[in-house]
This record gives sequence, structure tokens and C-alpha cells, in this order.
Amino acid sequence: MKDKIKALADKYYEEVVKHRKHLHSNPELSFQEYKTSKYIKDFLKKNNIVYTDGYVKTGIVAHIAGQNPEKKTIALRADIDALPILEKNEVDYKSQNEGVMHACGHDVHTSSMLGVCKILNDLKNSFEGTFKIVFQPGEEILPGGASLMIKEGALENPNAELIIGQHVYPQLEAGQVGFKKGIYMASADEIYVTVKGKGGHGALPDKCIDSILLASHIIVALQQIVSRHASPTIPSVLTFGHIEGLGATNIIPNEVKIKGTFRTFDETWRKEAKIKMKKMAEAIAEGMGGSCDFDIHHGYPFLTNDDETTEIAWDAANEFLGKEMVFPLDLRMTSEDFSFYSQKIPSCFYRLGIANTKKGINSGLHTNTFDIDHESLRTSIGLMSFIAVKMINQ
Repeated sequence: MKDKIKALADKYYEEVVKHRKHLHSNPELSFQEYKTSKYIKDFLKKNNIVYTDGYVKTGIVAHIAGQNPEKKTIALRADIDALPILEKNEVDYKSQNEGVMHACGHDVHTSSMLGVCKILNDLKNSFEGTFKIVFQPGEEILPGGASLMIKEGALENPNAELIIGQHVYPQLEAGQVGFKKGIYMASADEIYVTVKGKGGHGALPDKCIDSILLASHIIVALQQIVSRHASPTIPSVLTFGHIEGLGATNIIPNEVKIKGTFRTFDETWRKEAKIKMKKMAEAIAEGMGGSCDFDIHHGYPFLTNDDETTEIAWDAANEFLGKEMVFPLDLRMTSEDFSFYSQKIPSCFYRLGIANTKKGINSGLHTNTFDIDHESLRTSIGLMSFIAVKMINQ
């Protein structure tokens, strides 16, 4: 089976590269992936793969049934949305949608899954059970397309017993992959704060309630939530990446807007920390004569890889690629809405190396120069197909 899948990966490799280049050239923002969805459906129709569409408007679930299709059902997931980034790469497949870019590799995930569909469709007489292929919109913004796909029944009829996903990883070279059992990625909540004071002339602060100073105290004080209240055994991050006070050198503005993110790995502490943050910010604002609106958007949960499922996938990767190409991963404070699936059914979310340092292909995710070594696509379609067949034959 390994040799057969490797041969099929080689056979469909060039086609998958074309899919990736097309998708990269035509990115669409979260929950607006109408052309991408049509492209996927046209592919599925052409290859006689049955599917159901209309999930969260642009989501699709394809079904590839083998022998005895009701025996077992496994889901495979690819996200399809892009980011609001202006691409700086000068390549023939550069984004044609100015200000939108596949800078997180979802074009890789989608094109890879199209290749996996072809391989599994070719092998449907070699396994028992059914594969649900989930093409998911809106990974990049709350509430996360995964949560909505689940609510709309994407994992049902038939019910998926487990789910597998992969994500590009510039820290590994093309041909390499990484795995981690247990908790892997952090929860992520979005914080929106409006600090309200009383504006006026910068030379007369005694006549004002300085919203800039007030906001500064709040930002510094909130870091104590992590440094003084979090258990050392629970990694936590509180970061503010946006502060907007539209005053001037001699103008104190009426209000300041702050945006940030809070991430951790424990749901009890996550809830406690958000209560503490809100109380602290409001108390500081009131104590300095102002007020603040402290709004927390509850985001993605932490992502956990099921031990048994991940061990099967890890062993399959060792067999398919060789142990020297498979690496253990560390905890990451980044987040992924695949976490919703991981909280629902046993899951394995692994990383696909896409870098080629010698060629200068090593830009980070969410940067305007992100790109991949296309040779990684040969690995992605072959390995996921091999893992999928191993899983369903367990």
C-alpha cells in the first residue's frame, strides 16, 4: 500500500501543483470563498466524487466510500480561506485579488486535499469504510468555520469517528513533518477595550481625565494577571497589539481603543483570568476618574491531539517518510479552529514542512512573502492518504 500511494502521489503531483497555484492566485477572505467553493465542486464533479454543499454557505463535505461503507467513518479537513494581506512575492501565481493573500497556507491544504481525494478514490476497493472530506470556510476569524460546520452537521450522517488535519509549517523543510500528542495549541480570546476619559488641551491635564495615561496604566496592570495570578504549570499569554488614541502632541483624546488577545491551555483558568482582567481594568479606570468598556470575544478552545490517533498517524509517517523526516513538536501559543473538532471527536493535527532554506523559501506564516517549496505537496498528498488508509483499516 505504501508503494502504491507513493506512485499515485507522484502521478497526481503536477496536477496538485496547478491547483495550488490557481488557488494562490485567487484568494478569498473568510466566509467569502464563493469562487474557491465552486472550484472545489467542479473538481469533485469531474472526478465523480459525491458531495454535499451549502455548509456555512461555502463549505463542502465530500464522501469517498470504500467496501462496506458503514463500517467506519473518518473525516479529513482542509480550510479554504485567505488573509487580508498584500502579497509581495513576485511569482507567476501571485495573488490577483489585491490585498488578499493565502499567507497561512490554506491554498496548500485545499490543493493537497484535492490530491488526497483522487488517491483515495482510486483506492476505494482497498479499504472498508467512508471518508468524509471537509472543505471548511472561515478558519481565520471568529467564530471559526469549524464551530459552524459542526453545528450544521458536517461530522454527521454518517458520524465521523475521528478527524485528521494538516497545516503548513515553515520551521520544517519540505519532506519533513511534525507531530505532538496531547495538548498542542492554545485557546484564543479577543479583547476589545474602550477607555473613556475627558479630552482637552495637552497643556492643561488638570482640566482633563487623561485617557492615554489611563489606558497605559490598564495595559501595564493587566500583565499582572499572567505574571502574578497564573499557575506556572499553565502557560498563558496576554498581548495587546493595537492602541488607538486620536489625539495630538497637544490634544488629550476623549477615549482610547485597545485590542489584544489572551491565550492559555486550561479552561478553568481561562474563565477566571477573563473575569480578573475585566474587574481590574474597570477598577483602574474608575479610580482615575474615567471608565472603560471591556469586551471579551470568546474564541477558539485549546487544541488537543488524541494520544492513540496521533500515535497511529505518527507511526504511519515514520513508515511512509522514514523516522529521520518526522519530528516531535512543542506546545504553541498560536491557535487554530481545528480545536473545535478536537474537542468533539478524537483528532490528530500535524505539521507539514514547506521550507527550502537553500532557495530562500522560509518566510513565516501571515507574512506578505510567505510561499512554499512545491515539492512539499508530494509529501502532503501521499502522507495524508497513507495515514487515512492506516486509520480506516485499524
